[in-house]
Amino acid sequence: MNRLLLAGTAAVLVLAGTNGSFAADKKTLAFVVNGASDFWKAAEAGVKKAQGELPNYNLVFKYPEQASAAIQIRLMDDLVAAGVAGIMVSSADPKTSSDALNRIGGQVALFTTDSDAPETKRVAYIGSSNTDAGKQAGELVLKALPNGGKCMGFVGLLGADNAKERIQGVRDTIKGSKVTLVDVRGDDIDQTRAKRNVEDTLTANPDINCMIGFYSYNTPRIYEALKDADKLKQITVIGFDEDPITLGGVKEGTIVGTVVQQPYEWGYQGMKDMAKYLEGDKSFIPANKLIIIPTKIIDKSNVDAFWAELKQRQGKS
Repeated sequence: MNRLLLAGTAAVLVLAGTNGSFAADKKTLAFVVNGASDFWKAAEAGVKKAQGELPNYNLVFKYPEQASAAIQIRLMDDLVAAGVAGIMVSSADPKTSSDALNRIGGQVALFTTDSDAPETKRVAYIGSSNTDAGKQAGELVLKALPNGGKCMGFVGLLGADNAKERIQGVRDTIKGSKVTLVDVRGDDIDQTRAKRNVEDTLTANPDINCMIGFYSYNTPRIYEALKDADKLKQITVIGFDEDPITLGGVKEGTIVGTVVQQPYEWGYQGMKDMAKYLEGDKSFIPANKLIIIPTKIIDKSNVDAFWAELKQRQGKS
């Protein structure tokens, strides 16, 4: 976690400089995430690309000190005080943060990504349909467990909309089948706790034969815990996002599949759309204020092609 936070801090310094306020000659747009995770590196790369195409703007990428709604709000308040013109945020807990988000949305252009806050003054949401992504994960579960099973879910922030929508998507898809989602354990984006939740489940719930990792790092922690317990391939595993451990598990057959998003596009398209909005162009915003960037299922049949494309986009061999 410390390494991730340091990496996030370094990214902020590269993009924003070290001053407490922003240059008056350029408007500043900020991308604020919900916690430190390698998942956000793709969005960070998208913001960096957008910076090259938006020379009249300063773009900053911010990681909160901890995965906490209160800390995230404080970070955004600091950004507003420093003079940002727009913020794109993955809301850590929109239910408890509505008043604060409305306050912030009344002062700057507020967009959401990854985890929406639809009951606030946000201009629009740019990201995945987390409900649809959950349904895709549910399809993977049903295909892998035709005779039924008991699943345990693992997620970072139980109160975040992206978590709730993914979980509901899975529940809706498996409803009426012989598969049940027994419970979902949260970890507040604490990697150590995430793995411990899996280990505790193996001890306390020996009848669990399916595990679902709802956040990008949850599936790698599931993989590690099962490997340590010598239970890989004994328990069906379904994941989200494209962590290398997850993709490696899909390739070797220890993970059934993963539902991937396009965080790079959230950063790239999100910053460009926010600039358009500030310049008076609102034509890109649909009536429902949801700009959906599709998710897709990666399994053994397409993992090699997807991984090659991902490495090429990231400039890796």
